[in-house]
Amino acid sequence: MSLTLEKIFEAKNRIAPYITTTPLIRMEKLDEFLGCQVYLKAECMQITGAFKLRGAVNKIKTLTPEQLSCGIVAASSGNHGKAVAYTAKKLGAKATIVMPYTAPAIKVNAIKELGAEVVQCDTSERFEVAERICKERNATMVPPFNDEDIMAGQGTSGIEIMEQCPDIDKVIVPVSGGGLIGGVSTAIKGMNSSVKVYGAEPAALPRYSASLKAGKPVKVEQKKSIADALVAQIPGDKCYPYIEKNTDGFFDVEDEYLLKAWKLLLTEGKILCEPSSAIGIGAVLQGLAKVEKDEKVCFLISGGSVGLEQLKVLEEVTL
Repeated sequence: MSLTLEKIFEAKNRIAPYITTTPLIRMEKLDEFLGCQVYLKAECMQITGAFKLRGAVNKIKTLTPEQLSCGIVAASSGNHGKAVAYTAKKLGAKATIVMPYTAPAIKVNAIKELGAEVVQCDTSERFEVAERICKERNATMVPPFNDEDIMAGQGTSGIEIMEQCPDIDKVIVPVSGGGLIGGVSTAIKGMNSSVKVYGAEPAALPRYSASLKAGKPVKVEQKKSIADALVAQIPGDKCYPYIEKNTDGFFDVEDEYLLKAWKLLLTEGKILCEPSSAIGIGAVLQGLAKVEKDEKVCFLISGGSVGLEQLKVLEEVTL
């Protein structure tokens, strides 16, 4: 395995001109609801609205001028595609983003506005379609998660958490394919092995819980969740070993509690984020993540790509 803390620090230096260091917000108002000292790592305030910019920049900056001239392709439910489109525009490369039909319009339009071509297909077909486009155009794939350069970039948010609050006790990370938690857990455990790192994934798509139980990557059935950014069916085979080594457990969160968490962040925390970002807080509200009053717990708020029309569902949610 070649993803190391040193590689993540190298990525931090490489991507520094293209990203922002996001704030770690001490959120006392939420302590009473969650039963711990609440910290929010606000990746929803990243330049493109999500943590994905870190990995996209790190990967694309390793490509040769010849590779860039042939264009880059990404399969994405939204945030990764936006990050790739933004980076491509900055570097003068053409980007093609393959998105599922179910992607929110706000994400599709944001990517088109950055000058990228958008190709839509069924969720389960997006990687095959992206591979076909790469072959047709001799373009380079920028994967959303299953890549060590991507993980190294995402892991820079873990370095920032440790620099911003060296005595943090627990970090809870939203999980899909595993690029974010793979990088973040490697960074955090490399800096302080006593910090606990947990993953939170939709109960409808418990790919990491199932895989860790089986001792290998397991594919789960494609089911719907309000967490539209967390739709991977199987862990990345390159992500899995790092996650198996560096994480302390996974929580499978029901949509009911994810929605409560999302509403709590908006109404009490005054943080506008996409529903997927609230899943770690949902794990506490559901009673899956055990926390203590004096523990400093960081919830990684992974993205902020949300349209006002999506908030209507929260009118029916009770806290």
